[in-house]
Amino acid sequence: MKTDVQIAQEATMLPISEVASKLGIDEDKLIHYGKYKAKVDLGLLEELKDKPDGKLVLVTAINPTPAGEGKTTTNIGLSMGLNKIGKSAITALREPSLGPSFGVKGGAAGGGYAQVVPMEDINLHFTGDFHAITTAHNLISALLDNHIHQGNALNIDPRRVVWKRVLDMNDRALRDIVVGLGGKPNGMPRQDGFDITVASEIMAIFCLSKDLEDFKARVGEIIVAYKFDGSPVFAKDLQAQGAVALLMKDAVNPNLVQTLENTPALIHGGPFANIAHGCNSMLATKLALKMAEYTITEAGFGADLGAEKFFDIKCRFGGLKPDATVIVATIRALKYNGGVKKDELGSENLEALAKGFENLEKHIENVNKFGVPAIVAINKFPTDTEAELNYVLERCNSLGAEAVLSEVWGKGGEGGIEMAKAVVKVCETKESNFKPLYDVEDSIKTKIEKIAKEVYGADGVDFTKSCEKTIANIEKLGFDKMPICMAKTQYSLSDDPTLLGRPRGFKITVRDIKVSRGAGFLVALTGEIMTMPGLPKVPAANNIDILPSGEIVGLF
Repeated sequence: MKTDVQIAQEATMLPISEVASKLGIDEDKLIHYGKYKAKVDLGLLEELKDKPDGKLVLVTAINPTPAGEGKTTTNIGLSMGLNKIGKSAITALREPSLGPSFGVKGGAAGGGYAQVVPMEDINLHFTGDFHAITTAHNLISALLDNHIHQGNALNIDPRRVVWKRVLDMNDRALRDIVVGLGGKPNGMPRQDGFDITVASEIMAIFCLSKDLEDFKARVGEIIVAYKFDGSPVFAKDLQAQGAVALLMKDAVNPNLVQTLENTPALIHGGPFANIAHGCNSMLATKLALKMAEYTITEAGFGADLGAEKFFDIKCRFGGLKPDATVIVATIRALKYNGGVKKDELGSENLEALAKGFENLEKHIENVNKFGVPAIVAINKFPTDTEAELNYVLERCNSLGAEAVLSEVWGKGGEGGIEMAKAVVKVCETKESNFKPLYDVEDSIKTKIEKIAKEVYGADGVDFTKSCEKTIANIEKLGFDKMPICMAKTQYSLSDDPTLLGRPRGFKITVRDIKVSRGAGFLVALTGEIMTMPGLPKVPAANNIDILPSGEIVGLF
């Protein structure tokens, strides 16, 4: 089997102007980045505002194995499958981060014969959006430290600066650092650190804003530090929002590319799915809805994280109403959730499959809690046996969920036809009665407890003593009436990555609450969530190269 990059390099791409013309986008609305990439001027969204929206389909997944279960690949293959059966479709995806690309997980451009192209560009610098976000974030950091150095008129407590710096690279050495060393000219020494760019609140704001003015206003509301009297310091107190918005003037326009089969793809933004909401930009999603019958989008990690945040944060802020949800499952992940070790996942094991199926069953229940019909897509692997596949198909049907095999990795759009037909059938015959899980006016504890009990299946929530104090302070400041963004492991419905399947009789422990005032949500931290990952013993970067001919090798 050819590698992903080899398949991508053999693709017959259309000039991006031709892809755009299929969607009715005039040339004057394109900002070209070479022959096969372009940004779409946001003015088009305003022109199309009165046009009815198409169908919105979310692609999510069960709790995965460490290798992932092909959610993005399924998303791309579904969009191509829909075009195969005569429906116009757009895939709306997140942009990949350079950290995973050079680390261990790989990029986020799909795989096999269900990829977006030019794959190398998308997984590397693309159109520079992440660089703009990195620079904008670090501009606030520079202004903050400069303010303290120049007399500290705002009376900022250097011990309570909460705005770290960011870099789009896995670099564990930067997690905890000291800045300002070297004497008085270099500023006030203080403890600091770096997060990866996708963990930046600027990224979350970027992906929830409705336009550049909304982005600017949200940036102004970012809490960067606290004063000696305990009151918050906002980015607007540093007069940072105007310059930050200027840095984002080009990035705010969605990026248009194509799949291997020339299906249009809008790839824009990419917040962390752990400590942020893990969805592509609101702007790209809304633009896609105006231009195609079906918009296929995704949310990070399993449905307990990605889908819940998509529904409770993105859909709430954007007034979106999803028509259906595709839950990606694999036989190997179901067996993994049933207790099978990673090196034994290729062997038939119906007993473990039955045990692990409980994980999928819970995710189906969760999607239905939000009033959205669920379709299960079984991403087929060569090691899957007929008995295993039939077991999952029959169990899904017994639960009232459409279930189909997806073979898009090996067959492209042709392998997604049955999935596409199932999605159309559900969208045309089942009404979505979407509603968020909780009321933002509820207390912080009530909202967290509802997510933990309803979505994770927990018996309740334990809040640490320090977290109790934080909650009291947030309520005192009046920042409690916002949605909750849960930060927890993606490997389990619980906050313990070792509790696989459908754990019962457990509680979630919330150790801290972070206020993302600009983004508009509160981050509830459970477990140990890494916001600056490290490289593995053998990084992917060791095998990546560019040959004298210009050919890129080793990039997945």
